[in-house]
Amino acid sequence: MSGSSYCARAHVQRTFELLTSVLPSQLKEKPQVILLAGGRTPFRNDTDRELPFRQESNFYYLSGCSVPGSFLLALYQPEHTGASARLNVKLYIPEIEVADLMWSVPPPTIEEAKQLFDITDIAYSSELQSAIESLLQSYPEAVFHTLPRDSPLFPTLSEDYMATIVTSATHTATDAYLLSSLHKTRLIKDGNEVMMLRRANDISSRAHETVMRVLGNAVHGKTLQGKSAGIDRPLLPGEWLIEKEAEAEAIFVASCRREGAVHQAYLPIVAASRRAATLHYCCNDREFTWGPVKPHDHLNHGALAHGPAPERQLEPQVLLIDAGCEWDCYSADITRTMPVGNGGKFTERGKQIYSLVLEMQQKSMKILRPGVHWDTIQLLCHQILVEGFLYLGLFKGSKDEILRSGISSAFFPHGVGHSLGMDVHDVPSASKPVNNTTISEDKVGHPSFYTYLRLRLPLAEGMVVTVEPGIYFHEHLLKAVEDSEYVNHNLLEGYREMGGVRIEDDILITVDGCENLTKVRSDVEWLESVCSGEM
Repeated sequence: MSGSSYCARAHVQRTFELLTSVLPSQLKEKPQVILLAGGRTPFRNDTDRELPFRQESNFYYLSGCSVPGSFLLALYQPEHTGASARLNVKLYIPEIEVADLMWSVPPPTIEEAKQLFDITDIAYSSELQSAIESLLQSYPEAVFHTLPRDSPLFPTLSEDYMATIVTSATHTATDAYLLSSLHKTRLIKDGNEVMMLRRANDISSRAHETVMRVLGNAVHGKTLQGKSAGIDRPLLPGEWLIEKEAEAEAIFVASCRREGAVHQAYLPIVAASRRAATLHYCCNDREFTWGPVKPHDHLNHGALAHGPAPERQLEPQVLLIDAGCEWDCYSADITRTMPVGNGGKFTERGKQIYSLVLEMQQKSMKILRPGVHWDTIQLLCHQILVEGFLYLGLFKGSKDEILRSGISSAFFPHGVGHSLGMDVHDVPSASKPVNNTTISEDKVGHPSFYTYLRLRLPLAEGMVVTVEPGIYFHEHLLKAVEDSEYVNHNLLEGYREMGGVRIEDDILITVDGCENLTKVRSDVEWLESVCSGEM
């Protein structure tokens, strides 16, 4: 959406207001300046091969500009100064280089940029140095704010720009306040941002369903390959089968690109069978799990074994896909776990675990509203898991004792969700502040429940969070409970092969509840109908 419809100036205003509220008293009443560098086109190590460019999130938030090599210079004058224009936001973009025109798309002209971006004024980057010097003269006590200057995590500001400010006797240059203020501002989304998050979710939801339907078509032999397909000519998209994690990833990404999404919000996680127990499995390079090779198996080489009377069968397994695209620097983060093999239906044990994870998610979303602390949601998921495992016979003993023991962390080791926005694990310093007075000292359960939470705050209207409980049977994690008196170890053996289940949706916190931005369904009946080709 980059353009005048992106409310960049409103973001700058909100950031300045929060920024001045946290400054020491001696700095509050002075003119405030933000100086930011945007990202530059990256190149592969020691080559001239471009890598995909994606604008730095904070820069985009304040500018709406995805032009590489740009800068932002914003001035804010406190109310007491009586200035007629309290906010001035100026964008500096690179000039068109004639020699580059044959190689790459040029940046916009000044006139084009004025139509594209919600900015007070626009100039070329070559004018930034003189603009800084002019500000220094006009506002001798101005406080200049930057992102952390010695950090490799942010685009570098040239020392040429900073030297005059740093050596000035009257001006203050600081990187101590801007990043935390930006994170706190970005934590609450405005309507414009929600619209882009919604679009990213819509595209990603359809991509998840596309993978499911390609799997389902193969079950009923609806994926027909024409004459000489894969022999004298390549397979066309309508002839593609999914027998490998990489093939599922390819279809997901292609579906997003077809709808105009340039970037994936993160490396897709496409994990089949036991690999679904690895939380950030990004290899996506293995075939699905097949059963024993039968006589004449070579006759079935290259064919998905879902058709009539196949020579070999896919083992019943799950395929976990955790993937989402970006729409104009705003992310979707969706996970679906689907059945593969067994005619596109869950096994009995698979359905038990899937249904339990779905219960954890649905009961969590039911109580989401402003004021509810995220720790409460985490604890609720562990309570539901323990109750479910007691019902299935995987746990034995007292529910309260099991919760206090912390053994459920071996099966649900991560946080139930995180803040979502321009980045997938959005605004970390605001989501999980170092000095956090909101956490209760009297915790129910076990400390391990909260170790990997990326969000530890009461919910507020305008926050967008993921809700992504999971249950996993990971060999490394299970070693911690192999001597536990609360675990039915004999019964547990029958669940190890399935790997894991995670279900994840993106949720907007509203004034009195929440709204699910994710549209692809996750109920068992629908999922099995699609993955089996019945729907």
